[in-house]
Amino acid sequence: MRTIVKGKNIDVPESVRQYAERKMHRLERLLDDDSDAVIELSSEQHRSGTDSQSVDVTLVVNGQILRGHAAGPTHQASLDSVVDRLERQAVDAREKPRSKVRPEEARARAAAGDEPDSMAEQAPRSGIVKTKRFAIEPMFEEDAVERMEELGHHFFIFVNAESEKLCVLYKRCAGDYGLIEPMIGGQYTPGRSGHKAG
Repeated sequence: MRTIVKGKNIDVPESVRQYAERKMHRLERLLDDDSDAVIELSSEQHRSGTDSQSVDVTLVVNGQILRGHAAGPTHQASLDSVVDRLERQAVDAREKPRSKVRPEEARARAAAGDEPDSMAEQAPRSGIVKTKRFAIEPMFEEDAVERMEELGHHFFIFVNAESEKLCVLYKRCAGDYGLIEPMIGGQYTPGRSGHKAG
């Protein structure tokens, strides 16, 4: 298994790098030699000390993409937590074979943040194949951007604390952000340039 350990706006101490590599060795019995693991560590100074050290792991296993995220008081504690979760995912992946995806295609999807869902690939395009429910709370646009980056997602749904409307924040190809603000029975507004349309 190839393992890459990197920091997001931080330098990763050698002791933490070695710890991360040792933890990933636990998964090797579940993975093949062609598996890839990318571990990204970050520190969030504005968060409480109990969850200020975050770890995101992306694994490509037999053409499948497995992701894990954990936050804790230290990177080592976060690694312990995320590797436990990934171990369960890897076991499930082995026991439930999915449609085959070539490893290079899976890596390209992982780099683009696109996770394959075998049910979606086999089901008709017109049907809903998965429903996800989650708690939602009002927040400002800047906080939504920060949360989306923290999660490593390409879009984020939130209630805008100013307008009290459900909004969708998304990352554009150019690297900046877009915001979708639905208007029930309202007029279509093509966009904004530094201010909201009234």
